[in-house]
Amino acid sequence: MDTKAADNLQDLQYFGEYGGVNPSISDSSTYTFLSAKTMFDTFEGNTEGCYLYTRHSSPSNLYLGEALAALEGTESANVTASGMGAITAVIMQLCNTGDHIVSSRTIYGGTYAFMKNFLKKFNIKTSFVDITSIEAVENAITPKTKMIYCESVSNPLLEIADIKALSVLAKKYGIPLVVDNTFSPLSISPAKLGAEIVIHSLTKFINGTSDCVAGVVCGTTDFCLALKDVNDGAGMLLGSTLDSLRAASILKNMRTLHIRMKKHSENAQYLAQNFEKDGLKVVYPGLKSHKGHGKIKELMNHEYGFGGIMTINVGSLEKANALMELMQKKKLGYLAVSLGFYKTLFSAPGTSTSSEIPLEEQKEMGLSDGLIRFSIGLDNDIHRTYEIMRDCMEQLNILSSKASMV
Repeated sequence: MDTKAADNLQDLQYFGEYGGVNPSISDSSTYTFLSAKTMFDTFEGNTEGCYLYTRHSSPSNLYLGEALAALEGTESANVTASGMGAITAVIMQLCNTGDHIVSSRTIYGGTYAFMKNFLKKFNIKTSFVDITSIEAVENAITPKTKMIYCESVSNPLLEIADIKALSVLAKKYGIPLVVDNTFSPLSISPAKLGAEIVIHSLTKFINGTSDCVAGVVCGTTDFCLALKDVNDGAGMLLGSTLDSLRAASILKNMRTLHIRMKKHSENAQYLAQNFEKDGLKVVYPGLKSHKGHGKIKELMNHEYGFGGIMTINVGSLEKANALMELMQKKKLGYLAVSLGFYKTLFSAPGTSTSSEIPLEEQKEMGLSDGLIRFSIGLDNDIHRTYEIMRDCMEQLNILSSKASMV
């Protein structure tokens, strides 16, 4: 696979207006014009490089968009004020009343709720299917289907989407494949595998400091311009605009993404392998026992590993809660949602980030209430982390007696 994304980011070089090594931050909500005609042209979208109003665009947001387009290998990218801002704008741009979506059954709870509940207002229906079955996806497509939607590595079950095969299927029916790549920046490059549109919650790994929310839509220049159209662009009219100060901060944090992703992956791989040896029910794409292990090896950029997310099923919500509370007391990380932080974050998705999915559907897809999702941090001594986590599990009798003697 192509591993040039980090080089593309490295090659981006901006100067501030006074020669600074960081581009100057545009701290204005509105911009002046020397000519009334130029203002009119800008409203009509005819003048490239002119700025009118920050909800439309700003230099800081365009710098970040260029970096994200380089990351994903797309022509262009629009940044938004949240990951959901990116997701909803794309869906509303592609779908009209009466249309249909085919989506993975395992996706972020907010995305699921938007598709299942909110889109009912517009009579837009969604079929949630097993994304690992190309046959199931194809069988769900109707003449009204306007997109196939999935996550590269699904939240929270870590299913692997065969983006290449899904892309072939989408092209067969003349519909776009939209991929949320939040869990696997650099590790997987969906656009290079055939996805037409790539989405990220920048809040997570790409920013990496858990201090803001942001999102991005990466795609063709035409699609990104359509999202910003003042007359019917969903990105423009829904108003999900990223603040310039945050855009500048995320751009600076992106410069270490390649280093961070390697360490997140390295640490997650170590913990997953050792806890699997201890007899725990671990799911991690880097394990041979993972159903999608062979597939992700075909799709991934190996330099960056299998990602920083793993799950452990400890059997019950009571045990999951007790373990998370104890790990937090032991300073192993935080009982918190989200991911990509320098410290490990852990939560029980069935009662948090996937709680929008009804319990019967959670059970149907295999989401147990004893499942803990871990976003593994950048710990320097990961063996020390493993030993402390293991002690916590032994204290709560989560490890079997046989495993405890290992």
